[in-house]
Amino acid sequence: MTQHALIKGETGEWEMVIGLEIHAQVTAKSKLFSGASIEFGAAPNTHVSLVDAAMPGMLPVLNEYVVEQAVKTGFGLNAQVNKTSVFARKNYFYPDLPQGYQISQYDQPIVGTGEIEVDLPDGSTKIIGITRLHLEQDAGKSVHDMHPQKSYVDLNRSGSALMEIVSEPDIRSADEAAAYVNKIRMILRYLGTCDGNMDEGSMRADVNISMRKPGEEFGTRAEIKNVNSIKAMTQAIQFEALRQIEIIEDGGEVDQETRLWDPVKLETRPLRSKEDAHDYRYFPDPDLLPLTLTDELMERIKSTLPELPDAKKHRFMNEFGLNAYDASVLIAEQSRAAYYETVVKTGGDAKISANWVINELLGALNKAEKTLDDSPVSAENLGELVARIHDKTINGKIAKDVFADMMETGKSADTIIDEKGLKQVTDIGAIEAIIDEVLSNNPSQVEAYKGGNEKLLGFFVGQVMKSSGGKANPSMVNELLKGKLG
Repeated sequence: MTQHALIKGETGEWEMVIGLEIHAQVTAKSKLFSGASIEFGAAPNTHVSLVDAAMPGMLPVLNEYVVEQAVKTGFGLNAQVNKTSVFARKNYFYPDLPQGYQISQYDQPIVGTGEIEVDLPDGSTKIIGITRLHLEQDAGKSVHDMHPQKSYVDLNRSGSALMEIVSEPDIRSADEAAAYVNKIRMILRYLGTCDGNMDEGSMRADVNISMRKPGEEFGTRAEIKNVNSIKAMTQAIQFEALRQIEIIEDGGEVDQETRLWDPVKLETRPLRSKEDAHDYRYFPDPDLLPLTLTDELMERIKSTLPELPDAKKHRFMNEFGLNAYDASVLIAEQSRAAYYETVVKTGGDAKISANWVINELLGALNKAEKTLDDSPVSAENLGELVARIHDKTINGKIAKDVFADMMETGKSADTIIDEKGLKQVTDIGAIEAIIDEVLSNNPSQVEAYKGGNEKLLGFFVGQVMKSSGGKANPSMVNELLKGKLG
């Protein structure tokens, strides 16, 4: 259990029980049952086919590529991919749901149970179970802020393919929920099955949360609908946990209901009473045959899987000797991991490379409000800088100056080192000459050092480095100074 997972109330400690339903829009060119485009940002109602608009007599035709993307995701979640699955009608009324039902999957989903490992803020890991992944259509979008009395409906999103990934109720804190969503998002992006852009609505989460005394039965849960950022999800969980504790401790009962998160008032508020499955009157869709996957298709998809985040993390730890934190930071994005591996290949030192990518490069890019794709320093050029540190052509202090120039100009490390004459002085005779000059200019400090004040060694090193313009090899300076002062 992560730190602070238990919440103290007036009657003792309480534990959160959280399950998440992540809705991930499938990366594809067209919708689940029509050929209409799913491109984001189009003018309202311009990506709507007759099927999406539920015109009479229109029949759904299953998008084979979307099915393959769902199967690939199932394998990426270490989950059971089911050879046979069934599409069902989930009946409910909503203004932006023109059919009056949603085509989804109920008791026979395309993907069954699985599990993922999440990295928690305290450095520990936790296994969180996956209950299922099923395919379904997205609804349209109601727009309420364009007219004082009317609401408008945009059906561009209607019929887009969603993967609903349902977790087991294994999550016990807001931190664990955030880690879980981040890990799911990372896996989907590695697989190329969802872009994970929460700000565009292509990934959002429903949070089911209840409270209990540790070890007791599950309490009554409330569902917080359509949370579209990690920050909002964390805030909503923390508010809802305290709200439920207060109700229970005051002698009340938590209602099983659907609630919305208000990001302005920072509170959840009721939307509707929570429906059970029978309220939706699920039944197999008569227009769609059961979906049957062949062994050949499943094997072909399995053979295309990339190296996934956990495998890459453990390889970085074993192959490059990195700690868990550094490996986790480097594998957070596929492009970042690839960049790092190129730096290592060019620079030859895995740990120095990790330090420069994580602390110097990512820090500088963040400050400049740039992404890795916009980096003026290529992976090969950063690797070259690491190589010059590793072979002692330059020291760490000069390397930082060179890197600043690389960020500004895009030039290679070697070019800047040559242009500015920054090569480290490793000639013993040249360094000894500088040391002799420093010692003769500071006789009282020499006498104090010999009298037992060994802390003055740092003073002498600083003076020598200053006299050499920072170019003297620091380890040689240390060694030669100790010899002369001894």
